[in-house]
Amino acid sequence: MKKYILSIDQGTTSSRAILFDRKGSLVASASKEVNLVYQKEGYVEADATEIWSSVVDVINNVLIKANVKWEEIDSFGITNQRETTVIWEKKTEKPVYNAIIWQSRQSQYICEKLAKKETIIHNKTGLIINPYFSASKIRFILDKVDGAQKRAEKGELLFGTIDTWLIWKLTNGKVHATDTTNASRTLLFNINTLKWDKDLLEIFNIPEKMLPEVYSSKHDYGKIEYFNRDIHILGVAGDQQASLFGHTCFKEGDCKNTYGTGCFMLMNTGSKPILSKKGLLTTIAWTIDGKTTYALEGSVFIGGAAIQWLRDGLKVIKEAPEADESALKVKDNGGVYFVPAFVGLGTPYWDDDVRGTIFGMTRATNRHHIVRATLEAIAFQSKDVFDIMSEESQIVIKSLKVDGGATNSNVLMQFQSDILQIDIQKPCCLESTALGVCYLAGLQSGFFKSLKHVKDCHDVKAEFSPKMPANLAQNYTKSWTNAVKAARLFKA
Repeated sequence: MKKYILSIDQGTTSSRAILFDRKGSLVASASKEVNLVYQKEGYVEADATEIWSSVVDVINNVLIKANVKWEEIDSFGITNQRETTVIWEKKTEKPVYNAIIWQSRQSQYICEKLAKKETIIHNKTGLIINPYFSASKIRFILDKVDGAQKRAEKGELLFGTIDTWLIWKLTNGKVHATDTTNASRTLLFNINTLKWDKDLLEIFNIPEKMLPEVYSSKHDYGKIEYFNRDIHILGVAGDQQASLFGHTCFKEGDCKNTYGTGCFMLMNTGSKPILSKKGLLTTIAWTIDGKTTYALEGSVFIGGAAIQWLRDGLKVIKEAPEADESALKVKDNGGVYFVPAFVGLGTPYWDDDVRGTIFGMTRATNRHHIVRATLEAIAFQSKDVFDIMSEESQIVIKSLKVDGGATNSNVLMQFQSDILQIDIQKPCCLESTALGVCYLAGLQSGFFKSLKHVKDCHDVKAEFSPKMPANLAQNYTKSWTNAVKAARLFKA
């Protein structure tokens, strides 16, 4: 009997394999770190072959760890760091250059040259011109590697985001494909027509021959040939969209926030894309059975990374869990506001020049106030995204579903509820990204019978409700807004 679905979660710094059972419960997991390469300032790369080998290792390791046989696996799901770009030789399967990671800024100059094309690109993709996305990374590699442009035009080179690279390798080169969620992050895919767009390809001078076929998120992507197994890849989605699905945000207005190194907030906006005028991204949430659901997305650059800074930079805590203990030693932030713009500010500001700043300190300020202000800063930044989402979608968001390492901070979660004045729901399984593609694969195979079946499997572990009076929450927000304005005015 098929008992499990195996989800591959290939992230920026690690690859993971997770087994889920028919209740959507985590059975076992295995992980392996992936090294990043920093050739120059602003460059963030990785060896695509190392990424692949790490995935092979974690697949084997999770089966050994759980004492599970291949015959017990129903199907595979793949979720991945989005935008990260790999180009490889079709014949040899060798990458022609390192994988360029989504964080990398090395193609900034390419984006700057195309600034005049901003409107057409935004209208077709829902995105902004930024090195964050795949198109300029592709252009960088084609320019960097001798003869790459001509070889791509001949069909000798293939492009893929990490999901495509893994599908290619797992199927022994028989399938070159991606899903709509990953395609929608390339700056080359028209989210209205659901096709690679010839105008966009012309803007970036990228040959269509090198692009993968695009399918639904719930689809049969082919058999796992590499392990010589009659098991198919049935679910694929980019990590944040997979997380939205894993939280069962199936209704218009459902919203989730992932508190990782940064924070990613997505809201289900239904069957029509909503183009933002205030810094949000419009993206495809998923495509199932021929129906596409869209989402609005906002990014906070520094989330949990701010807590890491308290530990590694200021050394005011020894371990991340100590942040709560420290924050609770003061009754409030003592008027201290920290804008953690170490690498600029994301949504809705998109300001690369602002830097981290602390305001409101007095002689009475101590390290506990700084710690508390740091936790609150994560919540304030998320509120900035939340407010713009609510405004532009004209949807009243009734609750926020959360996951990620920083959700272990009860102080942060309670303050987030207070400052938003809504309920915060934390699920039993925090692996919402891997769970999302488990659900997608299971729906394709019949492992899960319906969306209702999936919903019934999903349990909430903890819920935080507002305790702060609304007028006090508004005062806190006003002070935060003033702090951001001041930080943006300061230039070193």
